[in-house]
Amino acid sequence: MKHQKKLIIPILALLPIACTAEAPSDDFRLETVASGLKHPWSLAFLPDGDALVTERAGRLRLIEDGELLGSPIENVPEVAARGQGGLLDVVLHPDFEENRQLVISYAHRTSEGMTTRVSKARLEDNALRDREVIFEALPRSSTTRHFAGRMIFDDDNNLYIAVGDRGEKDRAQDTGDDAGGVHRITMDGEPVAGNPFLDDPSTNDTFYTYGNRNIQGMTRHPETGDIWSHEHGPQGGDEINIIRAGTNYGWPEITYGIDYDGSIISEETHKEGMAQPLHYWDPSIAPSGMAFYTGDVFPDWKDDLFVGALAMEKLVRLRLDDESVEQEQDLLTDNGERIRAVVDGPDGHLWLLTDHSDGRVVRLVR
Repeated sequence: MKHQKKLIIPILALLPIACTAEAPSDDFRLETVASGLKHPWSLAFLPDGDALVTERAGRLRLIEDGELLGSPIENVPEVAARGQGGLLDVVLHPDFEENRQLVISYAHRTSEGMTTRVSKARLEDNALRDREVIFEALPRSSTTRHFAGRMIFDDDNNLYIAVGDRGEKDRAQDTGDDAGGVHRITMDGEPVAGNPFLDDPSTNDTFYTYGNRNIQGMTRHPETGDIWSHEHGPQGGDEINIIRAGTNYGWPEITYGIDYDGSIISEETHKEGMAQPLHYWDPSIAPSGMAFYTGDVFPDWKDDLFVGALAMEKLVRLRLDDESVEQEQDLLTDNGERIRAVVDGPDGHLWLLTDHSDGRVVRLVR
């Protein structure tokens, strides 16, 4: 199907199922939990309600009893905080209460270039112990863009790792190159038995999906357990997808966006064998962070999907009917802050990170 890329009209304005609305200002307010963070990127709650926060500059911080501790967690690996790179995601192992294990993703640099790397470690006495690299996307390259880095566990304790195309779009269709896809590994760093390409010599064994540009949000559906993701398009074409084994999500062969200079990336929005997004934005909102809300503080929001936006500086609420977006609502449009992460908090509130040099941890409260 041909895509008329030069007619840049917000697609959502054309779709009756995606009516946008501004939330009443008295529905909630923002409460600052911590401030003074340098480009916070990820938030993970510990079983006791305390939380870990990554700063892209390379620090892992602890919020204890509602207060941000001054001293960062020790023994965090050296990261390459260049461009979009740095310390990225932190995710607790599903059995964290027993094994104290977590995983962190980060940009790493050697003389051969930069890449997305993942390490596991134990959190003990305010330090990361027994730290070990379990994944490294190869080959490296000199670019400082599109590291992705979002991660999530499934019910079998397998780890899904998003790796961006590194700003070199054709790499996303090269399955001998780790860039531009989602990888599924064990905590030992091995491909999971049953990975979709184990018998394909042209595809790296850890690949679970490919054709992904730069996934910046991953979450699990509260009922089905399916992994949902979103990724940055170029100028337009941000996507929401469900991560399904062996799927090619099409980048850059198909896209609803154009390049930043206005040039056409692809004339096609559909191709056989390539998945269509469940939802997309044109123009781009630069989505980052996503979560299904499962709390009771905002009962009208139960099971809705929330997505942060960097470029558009807002929080997007999506009301779903199965796998279809029925309604879209813009929140925090006057807040003037880039939303990097969205987390469904254990206290029933929705938590956010703002991506600034003086970034905040905030939560939505009544």
